[in-house]
Amino acid sequence: MSEHEQSPLQRSLAELSAFLVSEQSIADSLTRISSLAVDALAPAMFAGITMMVDGRVTTRAFTDPTCPEIDHAQYESGRGPCMDAFRGGAVVVVESLRGDDRWPEFAAAATAHGVRSTLSLPMLTGGAPIGALNFYASTAGAFGESDVDVGRMFAAQASVVLVNAQAYWGARLRSEDLERALAGREVIDMAKGIIVNSMGCDPDTAFDVLVKQSQAENRKLRDVAADIVARAQRPR
Repeated sequence: MSEHEQSPLQRSLAELSAFLVSEQSIADSLTRISSLAVDALAPAMFAGITMMVDGRVTTRAFTDPTCPEIDHAQYESGRGPCMDAFRGGAVVVVESLRGDDRWPEFAAAATAHGVRSTLSLPMLTGGAPIGALNFYASTAGAFGESDVDVGRMFAAQASVVLVNAQAYWGARLRSEDLERALAGREVIDMAKGIIVNSMGCDPDTAFDVLVKQSQAENRKLRDVAADIVARAQRPR
């Protein structure tokens, strides 16, 4: 089947399945997931992804700035369909916000922005929710059973992409931290050698000299060591 013969869902899922994390940040990955989600689900005006960031629930990615404005109401009140999907790991369909009194703050914010129905799906890994994928529509009853099924498939594939992105960047940051630590250790050893030669002391005493200078100047040990090495390497 050619690309033109595929349905919007098939094209979105195909692109999501082939999604490469590589140099894209997690934020970039989530934004692309949100965009593909709207392409896959015809009734949706826009979509967003709810996640926990620095201990707070927030809209981590969205396809329209209206999304976080609406979501802010539920984050402030602590209740809403996105929150329920994220915390409880269950699909939440709101057929009509005008007739639903479960989350008055969220409903008021959503209807004020022209939203009439919503669909929220948990993003799961190992059975535990890591976020929620949320769709917003301008008509009541926009999301039927088939839309829920499409949303489930998309949320499942999106969860895989998100977990891969988190794993990639976690490993990369750990590698960079290790490289910095090794580089810092190397310059400290070089500074110790310079102190040993200039003072005629042993390596432990040289290290104590570095520590005392670091404390006296309120600077990091590796920065003090780097200055000593730089001064020793200057031409005389």
